[in-house]
Amino acid sequence: MKKFLVIALIALGSGLFTNVSAQEIAENAIGLRLGGSNGFGPEVSYQRAVGSDNNRLEFDLGWRSHSDYNIVKAVGLYQWVWNIENGFNWYAGAGAGFANVNDDRRDFNDGAYLFLAGNIGVEYNFDIPLVLSLDLRPEIGFSDYKAIDDLSPDLAIGVRYQF
Repeated sequence: MKKFLVIALIALGSGLFTNVSAQEIAENAIGLRLGGSNGFGPEVSYQRAVGSDNNRLEFDLGWRSHSDYNIVKAVGLYQWVWNIENGFNWYAGAGAGFANVNDDRRDFNDGAYLFLAGNIGVEYNFDIPLVLSLDLRPEIGFSDYKAIDDLSPDLAIGVRYQF
């Protein structure tokens, strides 16, 4: 995992200091993000462009279903977007979130926790107002709950309508 973080930081740093011709991103996008790490489930996802650069905010609200517990969580991320070629973009970002765990086992407690998140991914913008994405969002939770304190990689596929 340390190798992944080093590679992600190098990629982010190289993108910040290079002059890349950027394709314009949509002002707004809304859709679903499907995946997970601590369980599997969907998130409703909203993206909003900020500033004159290709930067955006992403807000996700969703739930994760596991055999022993369920998690409802909200995440906010700031993302930098760079054009690759012919409708492909890659992006990286960071943010934080809040979650609530409902555990079905007797020896664990339910509860809420905070987490920090990074984000790196690739997306394809179709000629119609549709974008598909694949991203990795590693999360570090801060909780007394045993399954949450570790680093958990959240891999997901997203589909969003752009307007």
